Amino acid sequence: MLKAGIVGLPNVGKSTLFNALVANAQATAANFPFCTIEPNSGVVAVPDGRLQQLSALSRSKEIIPTRVEFVDIAGLVKGASQGEGLGNKFLANIREVDAIVHVVRCFEDDDVIHVSGSVDPHRDAEIINLELGLSDLAQVEKRRERLKKQVRTSKEAQLEDGALERIQAVLEQGGAARSVALAEDEDPLIRPLGLLTAKPIIYATNVSEDDLAGGNAFVETVKALAEQEGALCVKISAQVEAELIELPEEERAEFLAGLGVSEGGLQSLIRATYELLGLRTYFTTGEKETRAWTITAGMTAPQAAGVIHTDFERGFIRAQTIGWQQLLEAGSLPEARNRGWLRSEGKEYVVAEGDVMEFLFNV
Repeated sequence: MLKAGIVGLPNVGKSTLFNALVANAQATAANFPFCTIEPNSGVVAVPDGRLQQLSALSRSKEIIPTRVEFVDIAGLVKGASQGEGLGNKFLANIREVDAIVHVVRCFEDDDVIHVSGSVDPHRDAEIINLELGLSDLAQVEKRRERLKKQVRTSKEAQLEDGALERIQAVLEQGGAARSVALAEDEDPLIRPLGLLTAKPIIYATNVSEDDLAGGNAFVETVKALAEQEGALCVKISAQVEAELIELPEEERAEFLAGLGVSEGGLQSLIRATYELLGLRTYFTTGEKETRAWTITAGMTAPQAAGVIHTDFERGFIRAQTIGWQQLLEAGSLPEARNRGWLRSEGKEYVVAEGDVMEFLFNV
């Protein structure tokens, strides 16, 4: 399951956003630093309207979406890498996630205390990024110290140390580990370190309700920073997300349209996370269930089958495949077959976004 960590300075709206994204979450959204003492974790279904359409076509008894786990990590402050605030404990929690959602405050509100005394998204983002980088630097230095003896006799240790040396040089200049190109044989050696600045980042600019559609100058500042880093940037309003939970499902689209947007923060964040991590969705559908499966872009049919069960990949014969829109147009699988739209794909087939698949395999 995809895991995303929500980070940021205290009082930027992280816990309000988390509570809204995970409606049954119990994180405390209080107006003081460190109200989130333990990382709160919640699993959310990935919204995907295609599931309902395919389920209606197949008259499925059940719909099973893919899921994302969000982890709300307590507000970091300047000096966290040296243990300031609640420091290293929270930095360790971030090492376990696939992607980082960095919430940046882009709204003015005299009633909500800012830990640095004023709203300055560029400064705020740099504080967090610096702390992540300093924590990585300490991690790299410690690992290189341990490798010293092994480097004399082990080629693998030499390879790892060479990669770490390049990463260390970048970190010392205030850069991020993700900017260092690693060779195919270096990456598996570095990945277990869980370097924070190697993880993909999405900047979530937390704006007021009035700025959700058009943004503001603060948002433009964060967009420029994200562009510079090769990160993604999405606009969210934690307050709007909190209001959405209170509304019946059928009224939410109208509420968002009234604010000038077509989707809520959850959809925006998940879409950005999928794009950043190069993820794709394919479907299986039938009377029993219609289900979405998450794969990495470029996966072949046997690899996609392996996401369901390793036996499917091992015994793969072929896959019956059709694009979801074509299937809806045909109205049923038998009709799609009659029209010649249902394809038989072999082991080399690269699964496309939105494919509907049925796998044939030997047990």
